Amino acid sequence: MANDPICGMYVDEYETKIVDTRNGRKYYFCSNACRIKFERPEKEFKHLKIMLAISWPLSILILLITYILHFEFYLFALLGLSAIVQFYPGMKFYKGLIDAVRNKSTNMDMLIAIGTSAAWAYSAFVVIFPSLITASHGVYFDSSALIVTLILTGDYLQHLAEKNATSALDKLFAMQPKTVNVVRQGKIIEEQTEKVVVGDILVIKPGDRIPVDGTVIEGTSDVDESTVTGESMPVKKTVGDAVISGTINKSGSFKMRAIKVGGDTTLSQIIGIVEAAASNRVPIQKLADKVSAYFVPVVIFVAIASAVLWGVFGSVGIQVAILIFVSVVIIACPCAFGIATPAALLVGSGRASSYGILIKKGEAIETALKINAIVLDKTGTITEGSPEVTSILPLDGHSENDILFYAASAEQQSEHPIAKAIIRKAIVIGILPSIAKDFSHNEGKGVSALVNGKTVAVGNINMFKEVKGAGYASDKAINMQNEGNTALICYLDEMPMGIIAVSDPVRKDSKKGIDALKSMGMGVYMATGDNKAVAERVAKSVGIENYIAEASPMSKAELVKKLQTEGNIVAVVGDGINDAPALTQADLGIAIGAGTEIAIDSGSVVLMKNSINDIVKLLRLSRSITGKIKQNLAWAFGYNIALIPLAAGALIPFFGTSIYDALPILSAVAMALSSTIVVTNSLLLKRTKI
Repeated sequence: MANDPICGMYVDEYETKIVDTRNGRKYYFCSNACRIKFERPEKEFKHLKIMLAISWPLSILILLITYILHFEFYLFALLGLSAIVQFYPGMKFYKGLIDAVRNKSTNMDMLIAIGTSAAWAYSAFVVIFPSLITASHGVYFDSSALIVTLILTGDYLQHLAEKNATSALDKLFAMQPKTVNVVRQGKIIEEQTEKVVVGDILVIKPGDRIPVDGTVIEGTSDVDESTVTGESMPVKKTVGDAVISGTINKSGSFKMRAIKVGGDTTLSQIIGIVEAAASNRVPIQKLADKVSAYFVPVVIFVAIASAVLWGVFGSVGIQVAILIFVSVVIIACPCAFGIATPAALLVGSGRASSYGILIKKGEAIETALKINAIVLDKTGTITEGSPEVTSILPLDGHSENDILFYAASAEQQSEHPIAKAIIRKAIVIGILPSIAKDFSHNEGKGVSALVNGKTVAVGNINMFKEVKGAGYASDKAINMQNEGNTALICYLDEMPMGIIAVSDPVRKDSKKGIDALKSMGMGVYMATGDNKAVAERVAKSVGIENYIAEASPMSKAELVKKLQTEGNIVAVVGDGINDAPALTQADLGIAIGAGTEIAIDSGSVVLMKNSINDIVKLLRLSRSITGKIKQNLAWAFGYNIALIPLAAGALIPFFGTSIYDALPILSAVAMALSSTIVVTNSLLLKRTKI
């Protein structure tokens, strides 16, 4: 079963034919009205304003004629005026009812159409066939017209509130420039952004928003990435650096090559994640989903039973019985159940995205509340993730340049930060790596490849334990590691040619973030494929007592599994391919946005900044969002549990049947406001400080 993203009603995805696809995600709707509002919200809002401009003046005129302007044939005037309201502005409810019947489901429109039709049809019957009604000839054209008008007004108010709720999404959409300067046949021309293809050369001027993901190929500049990553300071960009769609070029002009375009860009993926998060179901909403599935049939049953029982045993008369029926079906509001969670998730995920925290799955919010153990990858999470080659030790007469050439060539197809450090070092000193063949990756150990016809292997000590000459090279590597470096041995045709020492500095804010996690009662662990000496140095510097070194991808996953068997709810934070098994095994996988696509796909949350402090923000925000969901659901349950019995006749023993002179109208007011209250309460998340 799915949920309508507009009204939140339960929809059987196998029965409904009303669907739409956005950013690769399929959405199901209870009616075409909800689908149109989803696809063209501004056009639907404009149509709604036109309907209100018609229904309000007519409803006021109906009230004046009903209670003040009695003239000959005024009942027929009421019949005609109310029919316009009932079947023109009110037609959307009948269309929704028809859609529900076709889909073998129920929706809010069904209740409104049945309730208002009962009041209008009875009144029309009284006017057209007065001799067939023996009771007093009361008519309720004012009730049917006002109910339609008030509910449309409620839709209007809810639209305004939802527009505020989706402001984060609107800002994201606004970050996509419509045009861009593209180099075509040696000339710079203005082109629609949607026509940019991978490989195009774009010219980015000062003040321009970067339209697609790519790489700087000429020039330098400072780029404001705050809107995407939450990083407040501009980032220096030069040749070879990656630039992100939606960010702002602050100073210089540069050329870039498009790498990801259309729906593949970082900005498009962020928009998709924020949209999808609002449609996810969280465990806390399971009860609300069950209630929504049966709500409309139960309400109609209660309405009929109440009307019949009061009419037969309470002797209230057919007119009051009809008003009881109308009041029950109108006052009920399944929408409040349906949008309780999506409204909070939409506002909350939008709020999170402003901090560079992308919540891919709604259930991650509730899981985050239960986390009591966090496993952190070292490289790129605790450390900067931009290791640098600190020294090179040649062996057997080889030169540093030879070592760098073969090592960089072999590492070209690797995504590991250390591989990138070796390649970067080679390019800086003017060495151009060769294209390697037969590349092979040994997880947690190193790589091997064929370079210029020679077999090259680059890896840690564990990769060469049984290789000829490993003892001598390993001893040298251990000495480097004892100094706090990561040591990689480079083998050429199965003989050691040198050792490369790499160091990755600890992030300035890592200790602060880890201390904050500890203060929240979290057990903090570190897992790294690096050697024991490096692991110990990093762990001590940030205050982590529990860590494992020389960890393979599977041993990281085993650590997570061990913690889970001990009764812990575990979160894992990582950025590389080697973190994917642990991210998948964890109760909550948190991927670093600068990491590999495999790591990001494996996580339920993505941190665009590589900062542990953002984990703290995520945990705090999850508490606020879950609190709002609980408040919304409490309101939805409380509203219906309290008001449906009142509408069903609970007030008659105290106030008599005269209460129904006003109760149908009051029911419409309450129903119209109920969903707006849920959305407005969710909007308070925008003020949450994390």
